[in-house]
Amino acid sequence: MMVRVELPAHLRALAHVKGEVSVEVTGTVSILSVLDAVEKKYPMLEGTIRDHGTRARRPFLRFFACSEDWSHDPLDKPLPEEIASGKEPLLVVGAIAGG
Repeated sequence: MMVRVELPAHLRALAHVKGEVSVEVTGTVSILSVLDAVEKKYPMLEGTIRDHGTRARRPFLRFFACSEDWSHDPLDKPLPEEIASGKEPLLVVGAIAGG
């Protein structure tokens, strides 16, 4: 299935893409399988969204599917059909911190 992914500006610049990207995902469409496909298609992003060793989400990045925060859900949890079908994009959003 072709899954649409919206990346934050700094990751789009690193991957040399404009706008959202589309990746081919086989099997269950989950954050894990989508990120595997993104890193395969754009190897320069490996380690920027997930830690190299633990494969855990990097701090200050969040995942949104169908307007819901999936950042703390298991990475292998199946994404909604709207994401899997390409109707809606998976959002990778850079969080802002400061004070």
